[in-house]
Amino acid sequence: MGVPPTADTLPDALVDRDQWVCWRSHERDGKPTKAPIIPGTTQFASTTDSDSWRSFATAREAVTTTSVAGLGFVFTADDPLIGIDLDDCRDPATGEPTAWANRIIGALDSYTEVSPSETGYHILVSGTLPAGRNRAGDLELYDRSRFFTVTGDHVSGTPTTITQRTAAVETLHTTEIADTAEDAATTSEERRTEQTAANASSDADAAATGVAALSDEELLSRATSAANGEKFTRLWNGTTSGYESHSEADMALCRLLAFWTGCDAARIDRLFRRSGLSREKWDEVHYADGSTYGEKTIDRAISHTDDVYTPPETKAAEPSTTTTAASTGATEQPPSPSEPVDDDTHSPTATESGSTAVTDPNTGAAESPVDEPLPAGHPQRMQARRERIEELTDRVETLLAENERLRAELQTERERRQELETAIEESSADSWWQLWRR
Repeated sequence: MGVPPTADTLPDALVDRDQWVCWRSHERDGKPTKAPIIPGTTQFASTTDSDSWRSFATAREAVTTTSVAGLGFVFTADDPLIGIDLDDCRDPATGEPTAWANRIIGALDSYTEVSPSETGYHILVSGTLPAGRNRAGDLELYDRSRFFTVTGDHVSGTPTTITQRTAAVETLHTTEIADTAEDAATTSEERRTEQTAANASSDADAAATGVAALSDEELLSRATSAANGEKFTRLWNGTTSGYESHSEADMALCRLLAFWTGCDAARIDRLFRRSGLSREKWDEVHYADGSTYGEKTIDRAISHTDDVYTPPETKAAEPSTTTTAASTGATEQPPSPSEPVDDDTHSPTATESGSTAVTDPNTGAAESPVDEPLPAGHPQRMQARRERIEELTDRVETLLAENERLRAELQTERERRQELETAIEESSADSWWQLWRR
């Protein structure tokens, strides 16, 4: 990166906030990514833990004295700042932006700088970020739990200050990110109002069908009353006993929520945040593609859920031999869907060993499993194996990151020891010279 920017070359809205980290390149899944580092240390910083952030002056000093690549600024829910990241839209040889990037830069008209790769731009504005998706293609918008690398390589012709651009950001989100006509026609404020009304009013649910017609409270009541309700209740209350890690418990609850919600990702997320397992890690970015831990956990839970819950009242109203899950396209064969694969232990689960859960047609609750041995290559058994592999892969990634951190600390300690030994040798030589002169 070279010489880090000084305070007088950056907007005061950034410099005045103690939300600074350093960063260095880190390889994940064979791809380079940027890892936040606590200034003055070799430890990874967190984009949700303010104890790992420092002032601008401290972070800048660390860039000049330690082996990090540059400065980074963390966005939080407590500040009004929004970061817009444009990738692969600048010719590093000529410095010219693509027409797409030039249009966005002009529309936002706020502080803009060139990214470290010199192939993209970072735009900083203040305002409110619309709800819903925050990335599409080479465009990403952040307002919390993420950090921006800061180069100070200001784009000529753009403001040197961060300006209020809520309306412009809303327009950008609508035209570039919103993926349905309904999203495009709905502002962020309207979305929040609609979500609040949906959660608070049973009248809105009454017009829906199937699982969507059930309020969150009714759905939770049915989940806790089912045959595996004790397990659901333990996870819902935040109990992780029986699992090797908190992450495995997270996955187990998400698998159950996927079953009960018909694989509705937004509803899974909303319910999980109410559970006792919810923690700050849920919103932390853990993957090179920018996905948060929570997003990836939900994606994996849904991908391993073939069957979903169908309320008995829906079956009575619409009798058929095959019911299609509205949100996933998964089919549900009579008499009922099988239980999600259990994540409790390494031993075979009820589904894995061949037991199939049957739904009571009167209550909708799952009855005791009926033994039906499954062949070794059965899809449900294979799913359990794949999920276990994914969990182990995540654990290996965590261990590799920790190993890298420890290696860096070891290297730092070796360098310090070498400096100390050199100082002692020089001190000893000086003492000998003084004795000889006498």
